[in-house]
Amino acid sequence: MIKPAEIEELRADTAAIARGQYPCDTLKPLPATLSDTEVLQNILCIHQPHYISPVMQKYVKHPQICGALSQITGAHLAHWDGSVKCMQSMLFVKPPQFQGQAWHQDEIYIPTRDRSLIGAWIAMDDATIANGCLWVVPGSHRQGYLYPQHAHNNPDEFDFAGESYGFDQSKEVPVEVKAGALVFFNGYLLHRSRKNRSEVFRRVLVNHYMNAWSHLPWSLKEGESVAGADRRAIVQVAGVDPYAWKGLDPLPKNVWLRTCKANQAKTNPEADHRGVAKETPDSAASKAEK
Repeated sequence: MIKPAEIEELRADTAAIARGQYPCDTLKPLPATLSDTEVLQNILCIHQPHYISPVMQKYVKHPQICGALSQITGAHLAHWDGSVKCMQSMLFVKPPQFQGQAWHQDEIYIPTRDRSLIGAWIAMDDATIANGCLWVVPGSHRQGYLYPQHAHNNPDEFDFAGESYGFDQSKEVPVEVKAGALVFFNGYLLHRSRKNRSEVFRRVLVNHYMNAWSHLPWSLKEGESVAGADRRAIVQVAGVDPYAWKGLDPLPKNVWLRTCKANQAKTNPEADHRGVAKETPDSAASKAEK
């Protein structure tokens, strides 16, 4: 469990980010007269908040999270040394009546070389069926199979991303947890969330991690192969960085928003299920730096 004082710190920083209190091109300062509810009421998700917020980066490196990750991330690999890196943070606000995400597996969008992707999900509010908690198919990660996707044709329930299909959905179970709960799930696990039908927010910080020895081929640059592609806008959280000789790409001073359902298509029509365009944040940042 994450301590109550830490949850309050996360909640306060969520509002600070939305208010534009950190230097950021994509979030401009908002009037101090607006309440926290007003500044958050049109935001489904803030992507990569650790790029601009030292508070969010602190929770990317939280000792309780990283201690567990150093034991489980590559536990299926015979020669893994406990090294772990983070490449993504997602700050779900999910106000009342906002959609969830259809069935998917995170490894589709964040490929690893060794099935080591793990999500660490911090509940900042009680997550219930009413406000759109996670639903999972237990054991669906074990085969290491990525299911195909199609359009879900249910825009009132789910956001714009595709839906994985071809499995037995009747086995799904809800993951209802109290604020402060910490949930880990494998990148191959089938999961979804439904629309928030309550009158309260369902705030969650979810960070994604992987074996530091795995390359991170978010996108291909000219002349690259899939085998050699390795994006380096990462945060090392456990063990050693085996590719330190490559250097790190600086974390961009920007975040990406998924806003209210009426504005999603306008905000980023080419976005994937995380609101990240066909170019990943780090590759887009590299172009911007040029």
